[in-house]
Amino acid sequence: MVEIYSKIDKTELAEMPKVEFTGAIKIIDTVEKADAAIAELSQYSVVGFDTETKPSFKRGITNKVSLLQLATDEAAYLFRLHLIGITDSIVDFLQNERILKIGISVRDDFQALRKKREIEPKGFVEIQDMAARMGIDDRSLQKIYALLFGGRISKSQRLSNWELETLTESQMQYAAIDAWATIKIYRYLKQIIDEKNFKVIHRDAEESIAKEG
Repeated sequence: MVEIYSKIDKTELAEMPKVEFTGAIKIIDTVEKADAAIAELSQYSVVGFDTETKPSFKRGITNKVSLLQLATDEAAYLFRLHLIGITDSIVDFLQNERILKIGISVRDDFQALRKKREIEPKGFVEIQDMAARMGIDDRSLQKIYALLFGGRISKSQRLSNWELETLTESQMQYAAIDAWATIKIYRYLKQIIDEKNFKVIHRDAEESIAKEG
């Protein structure tokens, strides 16, 4: 029986080893590269999904999506949308119901993507819904990953400039991990849910019992 805590505190999270992506990271900055990358990704049945947007520090002003990340177990493809836009091949991929795209807060991602081009997403799996059905209270990617695997996904690059001429190594790692981690989480949760082989321990209850004792 797999035991999973429903929550994790910041102190415990901070002490965990930092997660690193060791696969290939491919920068997609032309339409031709995008078409080739989508052809490669279309061979997979499950792909991780995420987006990044250049932050705006002015009230009332929001930017359009800068980066689309699609990942397999072995590689992460970083599509620089501010340079190439959302190509026809990307639209077809995101609307392909035969390929599962695993993400977190995907509704927010698509609200942002639709500011660039109309898309009807199909074949998407929401990690937060899986966690909610299991009784996991912490539902950010960082905390779900930590609860399941004991690793810390760094969020230090979240508010960095995703439209730099050249992405930094730290940005590429961050972007790759956010998409890749969703696949790892999905497969693990699906397995223990299908096998009915898990127990979620609610820490609030556990802590109150300890205090009463």
